[in-house]
Amino acid sequence: MYKVDFNDPKSAHFIGIGGISMSGLAEILKNAGFKVSGSDMKESDITKNLEKQGIKVYLSQVASNITEDIDFVVYTAAVHEDNEEFQAAKKAGLPMLTRAEFLGQLMDNYKYSVAVAGTHGKTTTTSMMAHIMLTAKTDPTISIGGMLETIGGNIRVGSSDYFVTEACEYTNSYHSFRPYASIILNVDNDHLDFFKNIENIAASFATFATKTVEGGILVVNGDMKYRDQIVEAVKDKNIKVVTFGKKDGNDYQAKNIRLNELGQPTYELYINGEDMGEISLSVMGEHNAINSLSAIAASLYIGIDLDNIKEGLKLCHSADRRFQYKGTTDKGAVIIDDYAHHPTEISASMAVAKTVVKNELWVAFQPHTYSRTKAHLKDFAKALSVADHILLADIYAAREIDDGTISSKDLENELKNLGCDAHYLGDFKSIEKYFEKNSTNNDMLITMGAGNIDSVGVELLSK
Repeated sequence: MYKVDFNDPKSAHFIGIGGISMSGLAEILKNAGFKVSGSDMKESDITKNLEKQGIKVYLSQVASNITEDIDFVVYTAAVHEDNEEFQAAKKAGLPMLTRAEFLGQLMDNYKYSVAVAGTHGKTTTTSMMAHIMLTAKTDPTISIGGMLETIGGNIRVGSSDYFVTEACEYTNSYHSFRPYASIILNVDNDHLDFFKNIENIAASFATFATKTVEGGILVVNGDMKYRDQIVEAVKDKNIKVVTFGKKDGNDYQAKNIRLNELGQPTYELYINGEDMGEISLSVMGEHNAINSLSAIAASLYIGIDLDNIKEGLKLCHSADRRFQYKGTTDKGAVIIDDYAHHPTEISASMAVAKTVVKNELWVAFQPHTYSRTKAHLKDFAKALSVADHILLADIYAAREIDDGTISSKDLENELKNLGCDAHYLGDFKSIEKYFEKNSTNNDMLITMGAGNIDSVGVELLSK
């Protein structure tokens, strides 16, 4: 595999540079003195920002983008071998790295690298780690899968040994990482277009655990079913293992969790059975209280004191699209946007919403990928059924092709079988009109999904 010498700036080209992670990596190279170019299929705020920094962005993926001055290419998992630009790079004999391979090499440059993995909660927990590191003035490099207001985007380039990033399990990309501190928040059934089943997913997380460097730490959810399998995978390695959770017996435990009127938790922190005082969060939900334990454990291991940890957690607000307040309509309805696109994530968001909603709860849901919708159809219906009204958009295809076997109409039928007020409306304009006509003062609308459903809220608030 080609090795990038980060002390010898060359010319790098990113195929799929408009992605939230790819754009951040491109910025890191640009700041390190590399000449950077890239391509994407459409213009976005991300591509515009890259161009402002002097990065050439092509809004197409064609062979002519591969110029003679390029030294190596980085590409995303969404780029297939029949991609014209990919083929041109191969034909030119250029070294080619996946996004994950490149990120793994980048991670090797930092003594205290932290990788946050898990089916759910990665972005918010990475935000927690980022705020803790910033509060402790460690001057970290941060790469996060969402826009974080504190750092003015999804990337921060520091000049220290501290680095934190998300570690996504899709296509086993995180197996290319070598973190000093590995966090595993949870293991759940997802990405079944790649993984065979839940056992296959658990085995993938166990392999990720083994990638932790010697002398590092593995922080794993002690309440989950697959804890023992993951811990067993590293038993012969010089890796410190700590568990976290709500149950007795965990090394890091949250007791007496309570939520305020905004859904923000406070709890008593216990480390190895010792009461370490109260922790208060500005993010919402009991699930975030549990996840914050992992950030505490990793932070202590990399030398950050508990006072800075407590302050950093209190200062941490969620990244964009994580139960984010967007505004209030002229009729007095509150608009929230949430990235939840798996039944477990939806259930967590619904639990938070029920603690803060003042009148009726609406959800405008855009399912994400046909395979996920098909695999979890009944679970999606059960999770969404907590809302008073559910408005359904068409499925966001992402990387997939519609084979005609699943649609949002099927989800509407499942919801109606549960006695829910569910309406398949398809396009965003119809959803906006229906909500405008039927919502009242103090209602709450959550635009939910990993696609572009957030534009519904933007339109409603612009009127």
